[in-house]
Amino acid sequence: MKKILIVEGNLREENESFSENGIQTHTESLKDSLSHFTDELSFDVVNPSSDQNIQLISDQLEQYAGLIWGGSSLNIYNDTPEIRRQIEFMKNCQNKVGKILAICWGMQVAVTAAGGQVKKADNSHIGIANEIEINKNGIKHPLYKDKDKKFNSPAFNFDEVVKIPDKGICLASNKINKVQGLYFEVNKTKIWGLQYHPEITYEKMINLIEFRKERLIESRKVFKDDTEVQKHIAFIKKEISVSDKEKRMLELKNWLNELN
Repeated sequence: MKKILIVEGNLREENESFSENGIQTHTESLKDSLSHFTDELSFDVVNPSSDQNIQLISDQLEQYAGLIWGGSSLNIYNDTPEIRRQIEFMKNCQNKVGKILAICWGMQVAVTAAGGQVKKADNSHIGIANEIEINKNGIKHPLYKDKDKKFNSPAFNFDEVVKIPDKGICLASNKINKVQGLYFEVNKTKIWGLQYHPEITYEKMINLIEFRKERLIESRKVFKDDTEVQKHIAFIKKEISVSDKEKRMLELKNWLNELN
């Protein structure tokens, strides 16, 4: 039985809103997706922004076979106390956990903690990232074993990595984000980073779009009106009809296979 630590990136209030609207938290999505590949895992969950026992977890990080840090609606450059706590916890993890899978927000926290840089992107992914392409370094990396060289994936992000940590290697890109897949090391910790979400279904992404529709129109100004939102949702539904679950989640499988 391998013990995995899942780090919840969203604030408690956001997760409560998810649950009230019948949407899985990102931690719940991770547990479901990882359990698809094996029942030989046990999970601990920590939220660095709000948990009072964070020091206790920090002192016991060496016990985990790996750590997965998931998504969030936060923006790393806002520099709030909750975000600073996440960055500090990530620095600790990068000294004590051998293997980290950092997804979307998780990758942005990992990059920031290691001296890289994240900024607001010129464009965004709303529910889907199209034509992610694995480069020559990615083809050789175990993260993308058996993955199609070009693929689509669930994704939801407004920010992007603009400076990778020292000796980091970009593994995949698309027209929206230059860094879609990333590998770097801190001390002896190996970090696999993804800007997209292989662990989240397109159906959940549609639910998130509906849940955030007002913000997407009025605050983010991604869509002009509900008609544009529904047109985009219809586009994602077409992707559902051709998407293969096993291929969509290969990165999770490949990471699990790397654990001791």
